Amino acid sequence: MFEFKGKTVLVFGSGKSGIGAATLLDAKGAATILYDGNENLNAKDIKERLPEYAKTQILLGELPEEVMDTLDLVVMSPGVPTDLAVVEKMRARNIPIWGEVELAYCCGKGDVLAITGTNGKTTTTTLLGEIMKAYADEVYVVGNIGNPYTLEAMKMTEKAITVAEISSFQLETIHSFRPKVSAILNITPDHLNRHHTMENYIAAKKAIASNQTEQEACVLNYEDEVLREFGKNLSAKPFFFSSKRELEEGIYLKDGAIVYRNPETVKVCDVQELKLLGIHNYENVMAAVAMAALYGVPMETIRVVIRNFQGVEHRIEYVTEKYGVAYYNDSKGTNPDAAIRGICAMNRPTVLIGGGYDKQSEYKEWIESFQGKVKKLILIGETRQKIAEDAKACGFYDFIFADTFEEAVKMASEIAESGDAVLLSPACASWGMFKNYEERGEKFKELVKSL
Repeated sequence: MFEFKGKTVLVFGSGKSGIGAATLLDAKGAATILYDGNENLNAKDIKERLPEYAKTQILLGELPEEVMDTLDLVVMSPGVPTDLAVVEKMRARNIPIWGEVELAYCCGKGDVLAITGTNGKTTTTTLLGEIMKAYADEVYVVGNIGNPYTLEAMKMTEKAITVAEISSFQLETIHSFRPKVSAILNITPDHLNRHHTMENYIAAKKAIASNQTEQEACVLNYEDEVLREFGKNLSAKPFFFSSKRELEEGIYLKDGAIVYRNPETVKVCDVQELKLLGIHNYENVMAAVAMAALYGVPMETIRVVIRNFQGVEHRIEYVTEKYGVAYYNDSKGTNPDAAIRGICAMNRPTVLIGGGYDKQSEYKEWIESFQGKVKKLILIGETRQKIAEDAKACGFYDFIFADTFEEAVKMASEIAESGDAVLLSPACASWGMFKNYEERGEKFKELVKSL
């Protein structure tokens, strides 16, 4: 176990995760330096986000060599790439490099249930969190979902159950992190601007199960070829879910019902009983149910929670209806695969708002999913030209450009007729126009309600 007291630890990145890590390290008695390479940030503003008692030193701009020579440990925030030149210099000095998930895991207590995947993480994590809260007294829902794991770690007792949404960025820097039950929901191209190759991205996702043993379980999507193959080489017990076929062991969709087989066959519920729309959501429910059941939660407890679960904000979220037009906020559709799920859930002609920050994605598969549902595509952001080219290559010409987000929403409301839907599902990140997808989704809801 790493002894933090008296050690000099540098936290790289001053966002929410960095603040959480610095707060935890300070409480553990480390000499903490909160570092950010952006010299234009205001140290006083950062200091104000830390607890009053914090002794953390703030350092901005270039990292001096003499500071690097004093470090015993570096804790990376997930938003900071691990292949920066300054990080390579730290590696050359043999300074241990952790992520904030590793730090929180080492300082926390109890059992961890961890979820990763390209899409569906937040819905699955939120649902599993609700199931575990119905089952146990001490439950923490943490991670990429917006609640830093590091801020909860100090509160945990041995009875704690932590439900963690873990991104590929966070999985790059784990060492001993070992969930009781893990899940990889799916793997499709995303964040290639950060991981550079699909192989690197897949390796990061698979790392969630890297320390698990046969005493633990890993829930996997049988319909994802990469994950089906991965299940053959796991140290943990693989447990599959499928929306397309009956499984000898696992959880699957059959005749409109979710069925759990391990080894007895139990009907969980009919999908009509759920408040969530779409096959992708049924997959998310199956993953959450499997994780809870494998942990030992009674099926009756699980059933009550999943029937009442309303879904997640910014994920195919119904906003309102105006003049017969239904408005949906799918701002969390930050990559083409997630946005395809948004389109598939629509059951009326749709005016779609897409585009944003360029994560080096390809958009043709997204455009092909329109299949007569999308009557007009309104494009915004730096990807709009790239998406337009892909649309033309797919034979889709019903697109127009908007210069601002406000203009896009106004245009959509003017184009849509009674019986249509307007869907914000950008297939791109929000950066450049917004701080994050939440801010983009809130702005959309605000604009729609003021129409």
